[in-house]
Amino acid sequence: MSIYYSDQHSMQVLIAEDDLDIATLYKKALEKRKHDVVITSNGEDCLKKYLDALHHMTFGVSLPTLSMPRMPATRMDPALSSTGSSAFRSVNKSAPFDVVILDYSMPSINGMDVAKEILAINSHQRVIFASAYVKETLEHSIKQLKQVVELIQKPFELSKLVDTIEDKEVYEDLRTLNIDVDLVKAANPTHEQIIDLLERLKRIQKYRTF
Repeated sequence: MSIYYSDQHSMQVLIAEDDLDIATLYKKALEKRKHDVVITSNGEDCLKKYLDALHHMTFGVSLPTLSMPRMPATRMDPALSSTGSSAFRSVNKSAPFDVVILDYSMPSINGMDVAKEILAINSHQRVIFASAYVKETLEHSIKQLKQVVELIQKPFELSKLVDTIEDKEVYEDLRTLNIDVDLVKAANPTHEQIIDLLERLKRIQKYRTF
């Protein structure tokens, strides 16, 4: 039997989605369940929001406003990194958000690069990718993140998104699946291994979103 967050537990949710209409639908659906939602329209802003929330949680104050150029798609802006990520790696192991939802394909810096930065800062952070191509996204997560994260295949029903986010067992069960990923992440996973992991991830997510 799944364990769900009650209405009294307000989850903190960070969303990166470059389609404002879609992001607004996510926000409205989650706010109906009394969750607190922060929307960002690109990977750069998502990282800024994440670092600011982590800094505020850790030190009780927000980061100073940074004026920075656009980040390349392959890495975080040096000013942001030096101000934020290295300072947190040994400071805080808890997460400022209950879940981070990332659109896989975004301009400037894509969802995978955002996840890479966030998980480098805080390996305990729960991340969900929204992607039209779940098999390819799973394969990239193994190769680049060295772990499996939750996947939602676009398009999907908002009720399924809410159910997945509120189901605490989903994230807990991923830990077991990620033990098996150790067997394949050192080398390029085979097609059969990816399909097997995808089917197991579907079962963990109760076939809700793909």
